Amino acid sequence: MIFTLVLILIGALLLLVIGINVIQQQKERAEAERRTELARQRAIIDETETVLSCTGMFPCSTNIVLILYKRVQEALSLSVSLGGNQATDYHRRLQDINAQIETLNNGTKQNPSVESFRLPDTDKQILTLVQVLKKLKAILRAEHNKGKIDPTIFAQEEARIDSLQLRINVDSMLSRARSASFMKQYGSSKQMVTKALATLHTIKAMTPNDPFITKKVDEAKILLDEIMGAQKQATPNAPQPKNDDDDIDVLFQPKKKW
Repeated sequence: MIFTLVLILIGALLLLVIGINVIQQQKERAEAERRTELARQRAIIDETETVLSCTGMFPCSTNIVLILYKRVQEALSLSVSLGGNQATDYHRRLQDINAQIETLNNGTKQNPSVESFRLPDTDKQILTLVQVLKKLKAILRAEHNKGKIDPTIFAQEEARIDSLQLRINVDSMLSRARSASFMKQYGSSKQMVTKALATLHTIKAMTPNDPFITKKVDEAKILLDEIMGAQKQATPNAPQPKNDDDDIDVLFQPKKKW
């Protein structure tokens, strides 16, 4: 009898230990999932705020700013619910973003034209802007896929980003072509202008009435004539250095659809 009781007690203890281990593992798993989700929301906040900090570099509508603010708002709300050491800070930032969204909703909507856009002065600024526009386009599509953006607004804003990317790409190529021509690197200069013209002619076939494209086609043709004229006057046998694609060309790989 005593032996049976001992076995029962041992069995009960084993079950208790197993139960405690299972509960502990579940708590650890839940905590790990909470930390992972919190890190994901923090990454969303950081990425979106980075894009927001660069909206002054290009014509940005109120709709885009609201989309970005609401993305931060959602991530902050989830971060507050997940708790953690920074819950108080997230709660304060959530209150601030709520106030900013309310101000924008009650204010006059801004929709600046891309015609006012001017290419930044330095290559570093251009590269930053290219990267920001790519992130913004990815965010816009992600939010649209979640059903959080009106289809009309999505189409308008995506077209705006496409137009800005086109302007940066073409203006950058023509600017570097002028610089190469000034340095008497006529081969490289001619190559960049030809590439810009090919891009412009492809887009012109789809949007023949775009004044920017018409203007840049004329500008590129004039520049190409100037380069070829200067090349003829240069020493015929002078070597013409060839430049590899730089970071901006790599970021602007040819697109299948405009």
